[in-house]
Amino acid sequence: MLKGACIFGQSGGPTSVINASAFGVFDEAIKNPNITRVLGAAHGIKGVLNDQLYDISFEAQGELERLPYTPSSALGSCRYKLADPDKDDTDYKRILEIFKKYDVRYFFYNGGNDSMDTCNKISKYMQKVGYECNVIGVPKTIDNDLYGTDHCPGFGSAAKYIATSCMEVYQDARVYDTGTIIIMEIMGRNAGWLTAAASIATHAGMGPDLIYMPECEFDLDKVIGEIKEVYERTGNCFVAVSEGVKDKDGVFIAEYGSKDGAVDAFGHKQMGGAGAFIASEVKAKIGAKTRAIELSLLQRCAAHCASQTDIDETVMAGRMAVKYAAEENMTDVMVAYERNAKSMEYMTMFKPLPLAQVANTEKKFPLEWINEKHNGITRDFLPYALPLIEGETKIKWEHGVPRFARLNKVLAK
Repeated sequence: MLKGACIFGQSGGPTSVINASAFGVFDEAIKNPNITRVLGAAHGIKGVLNDQLYDISFEAQGELERLPYTPSSALGSCRYKLADPDKDDTDYKRILEIFKKYDVRYFFYNGGNDSMDTCNKISKYMQKVGYECNVIGVPKTIDNDLYGTDHCPGFGSAAKYIATSCMEVYQDARVYDTGTIIIMEIMGRNAGWLTAAASIATHAGMGPDLIYMPECEFDLDKVIGEIKEVYERTGNCFVAVSEGVKDKDGVFIAEYGSKDGAVDAFGHKQMGGAGAFIASEVKAKIGAKTRAIELSLLQRCAAHCASQTDIDETVMAGRMAVKYAAEENMTDVMVAYERNAKSMEYMTMFKPLPLAQVANTEKKFPLEWINEKHNGITRDFLPYALPLIEGETKIKWEHGVPRFARLNKVLAK
C-alpha cells in the first residue's frame, strides 16, 4: 500500500450536501494508517496550483461534524479547465511539484462531469510520469446527470426542496379569487432531473399543471396554447420549466431574452432567464396575471430542507473514496451509487467506476418517464425519486437559525 498525504478538493457548483462528502473523506482519512496527513485544497484544483492547502489537523472535530449540515463548498470551489497534457503540460508539472512537496499519494476530487474530467486527466498524467498516487473521483451534482451512477449526491436534497417549494407556491397562488399563471424556472442545462422533481408535488395534488424538460423540443407557441387551455379551464396555471429548454434549432429559450453569450471555462453558457421570458410572452398573449419565479441558487444551498438520506449516503460516498484508495489500492475511479434491486426496501450500494467512462458524459432523464404530450412526468418516476428525498435533516439550530461549520482554514506548511 502507498503511504503518504492526501488532498481533497471541491469543484464546480456546490450543493446543500457537498460538505458531507468532505466530512466523509476527512473523517475516514484521519483514521487511516496509510494516510499521514490530510489536506484540503482552497478553491479546488486552483488551490493545488497556487499551493494553498489547508491542514485539516487544525480543525476541531466538532466543527468537522457540522460539515454534513453546512451548505456550499466549505473549502471553496472553482471552474478551472486543465489543458490537454499532450498540448500543454504546464499545470500538470505544477501539480506534480506540489504532490512531491507534500508527499501526496492520495488525491480526492469532488465534483460533477467537468470535475471528473479534471480528475481523469490528473490520474492519467501521474501514471504517465510514473508518480504513484491513487486518484479517486467523489461524485457531486444536483443535476443528477453523472453517467454510471444510480443517482448523485445533492440531487435528493435539491429534489426535496423543489417539490416542497412547488407545494407551497401552489397554495399561495390560489389565495385570491382572480386567476394567476405561475412560471417556475428550475435548474437543469441539458438534463431535466431537477424539473422532474416538481412532479412529486403534482402527483401529491399540489404541483405544476405543466412541466417542460430539456430532453424535448420546446415550441413556444405550442406551450402558450397549452398554458391558455389550462388557465381557461381551471382559472389558474402552474408551469415548471427547465432553465435549459431549447427550440427546434437547439437555441436555448433563455437566449431569446438575452444575447449576453457569456460562457464559463468549460464553454457552458450561463443559464437563467427562460422563465422570465416565457412569463412575459404569456402575459402579452394571454393577458392574465403572470408571475415568474426562479429558484436559482436556493435549489443547491437549501440545507434546512435537505434529505437525511442524501446526507447519510454522501458521507458514506466520501468514506468509500478513502477505502478504495487507501485500503483497496484503487486509482482512476469514481465512487458510484448502485441501487440494490434485490432488496424489497430501498438500499444503496457503492461501486468503483472508471473515470474515463464518467468524464464529460451526461445522463439524460429517461424519455419513457415523460408523457406523450411532452408536458408532464408519469408516475413511473416516483419509485425512483421518493426514496431519495426521505428523512428530515438533523441540522442543529442556534438562536433560531442554522449553526453551520466554522473552519479555521490554516494553510499547510
